[in-house]
Amino acid sequence: MKRTRFGSRDRLSRDAAELQRLSTGLSESGGKLEDAYWEARLAETVDGLLKNGAEDDINTALDRLFEANPRAHDELADMVESRAETGRLEAGDKEFDILLFAAPVLAWSRYSIPACTLPASTLQTLAVQLGAHVFGADARVALADFLFSPDQLPRSFCDTWQLTRDLGQAALASDHLTVDTDGLPETNRFLSDVRYLVGALAVPRGAALFRWNEKDGGKDGALREWIKQGSPCLEPLLTGCAWQPLLPDAYHAACRNADRASRPYSLKASVAFLQTMLGLMPADIRAVVGPCYDRRMEEYRVGLGPKNSDDTYHGIVWPLLGAEDESTDAASEIETVLREAGVKDVIFLDHHFPMEFCDDCGAPMFPNADAELVHAEMPEQPAANSQALH
Repeated sequence: MKRTRFGSRDRLSRDAAELQRLSTGLSESGGKLEDAYWEARLAETVDGLLKNGAEDDINTALDRLFEANPRAHDELADMVESRAETGRLEAGDKEFDILLFAAPVLAWSRYSIPACTLPASTLQTLAVQLGAHVFGADARVALADFLFSPDQLPRSFCDTWQLTRDLGQAALASDHLTVDTDGLPETNRFLSDVRYLVGALAVPRGAALFRWNEKDGGKDGALREWIKQGSPCLEPLLTGCAWQPLLPDAYHAACRNADRASRPYSLKASVAFLQTMLGLMPADIRAVVGPCYDRRMEEYRVGLGPKNSDDTYHGIVWPLLGAEDESTDAASEIETVLREAGVKDVIFLDHHFPMEFCDDCGAPMFPNADAELVHAEMPEQPAANSQALH
C-alpha cells in the first residue's frame, strides 16, 4: 500500500524503467481514452512482475517516482495494489472476478489480544454472514483460517498477489484456505491493535462485488448487519478484549481505513485503560501532545498521566499517514478525541521532538508538561479501586 518513501540509488533495471515510463504517461494523460491505453499496458507489465516475484523492480520504480514525480508514483502505487488484490479465474465455462478483502477488528485489552487459528465452524459461519450482509448476491466467499495481526499480513505485493490467487481458487472450490502458521512472525504486544479476517470473493465477471453495489444496498446497512450478525462469531475469539468491527472492504482500502480508525480508537482505549487499571477518571488525566520529526514530521506522541503530578503513565503514537504532513490539522482531531473521552487537561507543545526510543526496551519516549521526552511507567501498585475489563 502507499507509504512514505525515501529514494533508493540502485541502478534501474529495464522493468523498473518501463514502470516509470508507463506511470508517467498515465499521470500526464489528457482524457479517458488515453487513460485506458496507458492503464492496459501498465497493468500488463505489473501483472508480469507480480507473477515473477519481481518485488525489487516494483519498489525501485516507486522509490524513484516518489521523489521525481509524485503523481506518477500514486498512479503506479494504485495500479500495483489493484493488480495484487484482484484477478480473473475460470471455472467451468465461466470467468470470475476475484477480489482479496479484509475485515478489520479494532481491539484493546490489558491482556494479550489473540491472533489465532479459526475453528472450522466459526470460519463457515463468518463466511455465511459476510456473504449475506457485505458481499453481492452472486459472491462466493473463502476465508483464511487465521485471525491476523498486522505483523502477520503479507509482507510484499508479490505475496499479496499469491494470496489473492490461492484464496480465489478456494472460493471457486467452495472451500477455505489453511494457513501455515509455522512461518508467521510473532505478534507484537500493544494495548490497542487491529486484527484482520482475510479472504477472497469470486463473482461472475461484471457482477456486483459488495452489497452496496446493489440498488437496495448501502455501506451503513452493511456495517450495521455485519456488527449485529458477525459479532457473536468474533466474541469467543477475543476473550478479555473490548473490540469494534469495521466495514470489510478491498484489502488495501480496508487496511488503510483500519490504520486511520485505530488512531482515535487507541487514544480512547488508553484513557479507558487508565480508568480500568488505576481508577484514574478521565477528568483527572492530563494529556501532553508533541510532534516528532525525522527528515520530516512523522507522528504525534501523546503522554498520559495524572494532572496533579508530572508522571507519565502511558503513551500513544499517532502516526501521520499517506499524504498527511505537518500542515494537516491532526492536532485538532487528537484534541477532539481526547475531549470526547473525557480528558479536559490537554497540553500541546510547540516543539520539534526527535524520534526517540528507550535504549533498553525500544519503547517510544513520550512528552511531559516540561517538554521532555520520558519513558511511560505505570505505578508499581495499581489503585485498589481498579476495575475489571468486560
